[in-house]
Parts: sequence; C-alpha cells; structure tokens
Amino acid sequence: MKRLINIATGLASLLLISASCADSGERGQAEVVSTKKERNFIKNGTDLYRQKRYAEAEVSYNKALGENPDNKVAKFNLASAYIKQRGEDSENKGDSLMSRANSMLAELSADAEPGIAQPAFYDRGNLAYKGEDYSSAVEHYKNALRRNPADDAARENLRLAQLKLQQQQQNQNQQNKDDDKNQDQQQQQNQQQNKDDQKQQDQQNQNQQQNEANQNKDKKEQPQQQNGGLSDANAQQILKAMEDKENATRQKLENMKQGKAGQASRRQPEKPW
Repeated sequence: MKRLINIATGLASLLLISASCADSGERGQAEVVSTKKERNFIKNGTDLYRQKRYAEAEVSYNKALGENPDNKVAKFNLASAYIKQRGEDSENKGDSLMSRANSMLAELSADAEPGIAQPAFYDRGNLAYKGEDYSSAVEHYKNALRRNPADDAARENLRLAQLKLQQQQQNQNQQNKDDDKNQDQQQQQNQQQNKDDQKQQDQQNQNQQQNEANQNKDKKEQPQQQNGGLSDANAQQILKAMEDKENATRQKLENMKQGKAGQASRRQPEKPW
C-alpha cells in the first residue's frame, strides 16, 4: 500500500513569485506583486531550500518578509523551511519552529486565493497526520482537494488518513469496552469483598454474643457473694457455728446447775448443838 508522503520530503512545492521562476512540474504556483528586492530574497531562499540548506533559506525568507511582512509566498516558503529543519521530529508540538510553521499555514489556508490556501491545507494535513491527529488531517486534505480537485497526492493522503482514523476509532472503542469490562469486574470483586467482610463481621458478632452468654451463665452458677464478701454458704456455716457454740455454752451452764443441785442434796445436816 502506498504510504503517506513523508513530511520531510512531501511538502507542497514552494510557491514561486512568478511563472518565470517556476519549474514546469511544480504545483501551488502563485503570482504576486512584489519588489525586485523581495523577489531576489525569495529566489535565493528557494535555491538554498533545494540544496537542503534550510536554515540559510530561512534567513533569506525572513529578509523578504522584512521588506514586505504581508508577502504570502515568503510566509509559505518560510513555514516549509521550518518544517524541513525539524524533519522526522516535526510531530513535536512543543517545538517553537513547528508552532510558528503551524501558525503561518493556518493563516495562509484561510486565504481566498486557491494557489495559496491549497498547499497550506495540504501541509497542515501532513503535519496533523504525523502527529496522529487523523481527524484534523482528513479535514485538511479535504479542504486541499476542494481548492484543487486534481491534487492526486492530497487524495491519496486523504484515503490513508481516513483509514487511520477508522482504525484509531475502532481501537478507542475496544479500549472503552475493555475499560468497561474491567470496571464491571472490579465492581463485582468489590461487592464480593463487601459480602465476605460482612459475613466475617457477622461471625465475629455472633462469637462475641456467645461468649457474653457463656460468661453470664458462669456468673449465675457461681455462689452469690453477700455483704462483706461472704457467700450464702459461708454465712450459714458461721451462723451454725455460733448456734452450736451457744448450745454448748447453754448445755454447760445447765450441767453446772445440775451439779450444784446434786451436791446440795448429798450434804449432811449439821449437828445440833
């Protein structure tokens, strides 16, 4: 399958200041009214660009813009020089050169002249494709074709960008399904964990209640302590001991009384005098 034209080698052809300066095979030509000095700077920049001396070409295009800041040809060619200097690193969105190139191309793509807007849209499509922004790439290529339906490169790149976009959307949908599935599994695991935790808590509560019931039962079976720390059994024993002691004392006294009475009855009567 034919691959997307590489950004480093597949930019729209440089815009030339007049038909007399253009190669017969280049596209995107545009005639502009300019001074000789501007034209010389642009021509010199284009020669350097074709020699792959992009930094030097940048200097020449900036000189042309110094003569006329509104020169659209110089702006487009300068943007192309910026992109060429970055080559395969052109997807770096934080790069200052790429930011300037994107800004210039966005400005030029809004131009009413198809010879300016068409190549600007084409290059914006390439940059978006390189950055994997396939949705934007599709729109830029479509806009390029609206301004030049004969641009076969833009048509081929559009087809490739549409395929990439479709694949990207399918991958995203699959990722969303996988995320939903993982989320459902996680929810089920959480629910099961909650059930297990509740079951464990219920078992702990049941064990605690059983332990408390056993402790209460043991307390009921033990002798109750009376005032002073005596149990009923101990109190009964003390009372019985006291009663036995009193009975013994009483019996002893009774015996003593009976003994005295016996002695009195056996005493001899005194002799009369």
